[in-house]
Order: sequence, then C-alpha cells, then structure tokens
Amino acid sequence: MNDIEIAQQATMDPITKIADQAGFAPEQVEQYGNYKAKLTVDPNKPLRGKLILVTAINPTPAGEGKSTVSIGLADALQLAGKKAMLALREPSLGPVMGMKGGATGGGYSQVLPMDDINLHFTGDMHALTAANNTLAALIDNHIYQGNELNIDPRNVTWKRVLDINDRALRHTVIGLGGLKQGVPREDGFEITVASELMAVLCLATDMADLKARIGRIVIGYTYDGDPVTVEQLGVVGAIATLLKDAIKPNLVQTIAHTPALVHGGPFANIAHGCNSVIATRTALQYADYAVTEAGFGADLGAEKFCDIKVPVLGKTPDAVVVVATVRALKMNGGVAKDQLETENVAAVKKGSSNLIRHIKNMQQYGVNVVVALNRFTSDTQDEIKAVQDACASLGVTAHVADVWGKGGAGAQGLAQAVIDACEQPHSFEAVYAADDDLQTKIEKITKKIYHGAAVEYGPKAKRQLREFAAHGWDHLPVCMAKTQYSFTDNAKLLGAPTDFTLHVREFMPKLGAGFIVALTGNVLTMPGLPKVPAANGIDVDNNGRISGLY
Repeated sequence: MNDIEIAQQATMDPITKIADQAGFAPEQVEQYGNYKAKLTVDPNKPLRGKLILVTAINPTPAGEGKSTVSIGLADALQLAGKKAMLALREPSLGPVMGMKGGATGGGYSQVLPMDDINLHFTGDMHALTAANNTLAALIDNHIYQGNELNIDPRNVTWKRVLDINDRALRHTVIGLGGLKQGVPREDGFEITVASELMAVLCLATDMADLKARIGRIVIGYTYDGDPVTVEQLGVVGAIATLLKDAIKPNLVQTIAHTPALVHGGPFANIAHGCNSVIATRTALQYADYAVTEAGFGADLGAEKFCDIKVPVLGKTPDAVVVVATVRALKMNGGVAKDQLETENVAAVKKGSSNLIRHIKNMQQYGVNVVVALNRFTSDTQDEIKAVQDACASLGVTAHVADVWGKGGAGAQGLAQAVIDACEQPHSFEAVYAADDDLQTKIEKITKKIYHGAAVEYGPKAKRQLREFAAHGWDHLPVCMAKTQYSFTDNAKLLGAPTDFTLHVREFMPKLGAGFIVALTGNVLTMPGLPKVPAANGIDVDNNGRISGLY
C-alpha cells in the first residue's frame, strides 16, 4: 500500500481522547470535526520535557524522511513508556501540488488525518494568505487615498502571497486601467510560507507578542528613504484579528495515537524553517519528550532553529537526531537516481562526507548527536555498515530505523539512544554572538556551517548593509536563503565542498520576525511547478475519497 492508502485504513481516536491523553482540559479544546482541534494554551506554564530536534543531511531526489523518522521516533518513545508529543510544521499546497509532496510522514509513521492536513487542514494557511493580502490592499489604498505617510510606490516592499507555486506571479504590475483603479506600480507574489506573517506567527509567544511583531513589520519606504511600518499604517489590530484562530496550535494524532501539534510552516530555504514557538513550548509543557523537526538539511533548518528559534523559545535541544538514507548518500557519492537500487559501498563511503559534515556542524553547538539511518528495502548490510563506520569515527552511533514499514516498533533502538543522549551533559553555544554585526554573522555561518572560504556581496546588498547600519538593523539575527541541495549556493555541488565563495545578492529586512533575510545565489521566494506536477496524479471520487497524495 502507498502512504494515503495506509492512512485511510488507519483507525483514529476521537480528538477529545487524544487531548485528554496529552493532559489538556476540555475547555482548552476547540474541535474541528472529530479528529482535529485548536488548543487554547498558557504561555506561562512551566516547561517540563526534554527537547529533541530532528534534522537531516542535504535533501536529494532519493528521499531522506525527516518527518517520517520524527513521527516514528515519537511513537517509539511512547512504546518505551515515555510521554511523548510531536511538534511539526504544516504542509504548504506548493509542494503538495508540485514536486516534494506533503509533510505528514509516510508508511506507518504518519500524522492523521493525512489528507486533511496536507490540504486545507484548519485554515491556517488561508488565514495567513488573507491577512497578508489584506495588508497589501490597505497599503495600496493608503497610497491612492492621499498617501499621508509619503510612501514611495516604487519602494513598497510588502508583496502579495499565494499558497501555491506560480512562477507567472513573481513579477507583476498593478493599478492599471485608469485613475480610479489605484496607483500603477510594480509588485509581485511570494508563496505564503515565505511571508513575514508566517515567520511572525511562528516566532510569537502569545497574542500580545504577535501584535507587537506585526506592528514592527516594514512595508516600504518614504520618498526620503525612511522605513514605514504596519503600526504607522494603523492596521495592526485588523491584521491580528484575521490571525486570532491561526495562532492557536493544531492537535492531531499519529497512526499509533501519539499526540501531535502541527502548526506553522515556513520553508527552511527561504525562511526560518521551524514550526511555531507556541506549539513547541506546548509540547515541552505537557510531555516528557518533545520531538520537533526543522526543514531541509541541518545547514538550513537546524542552524536557524539553533540561532533564531532557540533564543525565543528559551530552551536548547537536549539531543539532535540527524536523518540519512543509504540512497541519498549514494547520490551524494555520484550515483544516478536510476542506479540507487544497486549496491555501491564505495559511493556510500564517498557520499557519507555530507553526513559527517552535518554531524560535526551539530556538535559545534555542543549538543548530543544521534544518527537515524532511515531504512529502504534495497539497503544492503555492507552499505549500512559503511555508514555506521563513518559515524563511529566521530563517536556517534547510527541506528537503523524501519519506521516506514513498522512505525514506532522499527525505531526502538533509536528511541533508547535518544533517551540516553538526553541524559548526557551538554553545553549549548550558538554559531554567532547576538551582538555580532550582519556581515560577521554571515561570515561565521559561511565558514563554520557551510565551510566556505569567503562571502561576496552584490551591489544592492552592499548598499543595503549601509542603509541597515543607518537604521540600526545591522545586529539582527540573519536568516540565510540558500539552496537546500548543497552547502554552497550552487545546487549542483553535492557532498561536502569546501573553499567556495558564497554570493549574497540582496537582503530583505523582516523586523516583525526579528531577523534579516540574506538572499544567496538564485534562490526564489516564489517557486515554480515542475513539468509534471504532483497535481496531475491527485483525484477524488464520488464518495470524497482522495487518491494521489503522498
């Protein structure tokens, strides 16, 4: 059976039962049907649990399975008699309808209801899209109605969004059609998960913090070059009102009935790649072990988790799990996708350089690292041993996890290793200091995490650095926007390249989120669809039964 067939045959418990099992009082639970709920939570409730961060090697078309391992690990911790809870990101329709697919795990390690979560879920993505575009409409209306704030229409930085990949909307012109149709200007769309409102929602600690962050968002500049914020526009309350339900974490369950909070979904290549602080804190408040994940490879999601999310969360990881597959390591070792079923120990050894790099990077943070080798049926014992030997050279054990086929039962060894790692002493240290300037922060990430030699700034980026210093923004955290496929800004350079130059072409200030985005290489904030999108295989029958999701 495929993923959606397994999910559709699973028996779900009523969400009220899952909520009670997790420790939530009935008055905290707002049901969205029988199997989904929004939660009202207390931000001041003390944290009690251990924090487990699941990350991975650089993604390849061969697949890694970070979400699948996260879910299987949480189920395995439950089997070990521990109270566990997941805190995961919500899927975006962009990948679901595009190339990557959904984000609910796979096989017998899935969160349910899989089809609902991958599609409209509880409406969070739609609320964010509506809030973002309402702000865009209010900005253009302000300019049309007299422009009291003196906003330069040529320098409006707030873009409209859509939660689907659509390259045709990257660059647009609006306000055409005459005097009563608005002020003509260039505009464009980003994907919803790249919106600053998504980052704001995911980093806010409560409604008051959400409103404060919305107020700080810079939407453009005056003719004199001064920044204009949402607070100045006077619409903070309206935008926050549209997000009053979206800020509440969503409660669902795994196939094995482990409670799962699925909330927020920023991409890790163009945003900070972590689920909401509220959901992670809630998991830490109610469970002994909170299992969360960060998007793409550890060079993106895990770095941003540690350097952007941890200071807001107020809790550092007790253990980090780095997920790898033999198949992906073969690709990093130069094997073509159609040759991955054939044993190739030499390619595994060569490709393991990527895994070793990620392990060392996580060890730099002073955290205890465990490797999960997500097993495929084509993996041979010699290939598995090659990975385990590579990890052993760093004092790390690679545990085979058969979570797709066996669920939590296939990750019991991994779960025990994680429990043991959480009990080991650790001393967390960020990659850069909070008072470092932007260039120093980028240089430290480039050299310590990517292992590059230098950073080259384009003309626009150089000008922006001077402007940020004048505005007092030059010491904010940095959110690197970079290809997920490589440590470099060149997606074709696999493995563990060194001594390269990272190219920063421009910056996007995200003062509401509290960081500056650095755009490198040709990474885009509005992806495009592939030649044959996943949407071509998705269907629904007369009874509402969906097929083709994965």
